[in-house]
Amino acid sequence: MPVVGLGTWQSKPGEVGRAVEHALANGYKHIDCAMCYQNEPEIGESFSKVFGAGEVKREEVFITSKLWNTFHRADEVPKACAKTLADLQLEYLDLYLIHWPMSTEPNTEQGLFPADAEGIPMFDSKSPSFAETWAALEKLVEEGKCKNIGLSNFNIAQIEEVLAVAKVKPACLQVESHPHLPNLALLEFCKKNGIAFVAYSPLGNPGSCFKREDQVNLFHDEDVKKIAEKHSVTVGQVLIRYQVDKGNAVIPKSITPSRIVENLNVVGLKLESDDMDTLNKLYLKVGPKGYRTCSVVHWASNPNYPFPEEL
Repeated sequence: MPVVGLGTWQSKPGEVGRAVEHALANGYKHIDCAMCYQNEPEIGESFSKVFGAGEVKREEVFITSKLWNTFHRADEVPKACAKTLADLQLEYLDLYLIHWPMSTEPNTEQGLFPADAEGIPMFDSKSPSFAETWAALEKLVEEGKCKNIGLSNFNIAQIEEVLAVAKVKPACLQVESHPHLPNLALLEFCKKNGIAFVAYSPLGNPGSCFKREDQVNLFHDEDVKKIAEKHSVTVGQVLIRYQVDKGNAVIPKSITPSRIVENLNVVGLKLESDDMDTLNKLYLKVGPKGYRTCSVVHWASNPNYPFPEEL
């Protein structure tokens, strides 16, 4: 898995395709997608265009997608994967992740985001277990639909539950990670268990629809700015290299051509030990445990909600 990829969460229709094409034309070999981002058909058109022209070969690019919450039942998993493959115009995925540990009711009028008349999320009435969902993903590996399978937004106890039943070990855990949420214990767990760690929202989600009212913009942090000035790079490059130097893969999102190129251009940057110490302790400025920007508290009543200690 290439360590720096392009994230596509919150990339709008009419913009995401151009972003993917620009990324592939400028050296990216890792693209992160998901059904619930609702932009996979446009990304698929870009894949078809680029791969069809022979500019970049399909086998040179590591492509990830994710199983959405409404498809956790064993008989729904292959349907979800088939739709993603059709939308992305691919024959296989390099990595397929369970997007969240919570499952929601399938086949409702509301589609991907089922809710009752009062707007309360409708959780899956059959409550499929992790074992059921994981076994269905393992079958996709057997069928050649996915080369690797993994998890996203799972906590340590939930990962252990999957490991206990897995015939195919989770290859990857994708979670929010940045200096305000370094996830050091989770990272150490993944290293001990041979699970690759992929950081999403590495820039701290300054423009996210999930932005907190009390959120502090990492781009305005004086310590981060000083590190950037010392190395003659941008704040964004410092935040991306921070993940790389921790041994993580990282998927910053951008639709701006210059920033897409800039985000990949961190190869020559090497943060020093005091830089890493500063960044690792930065979360203490915003609270004893830092904070998560994508906390999805509307699902907090689900028994599989992964961050109960943060409520």
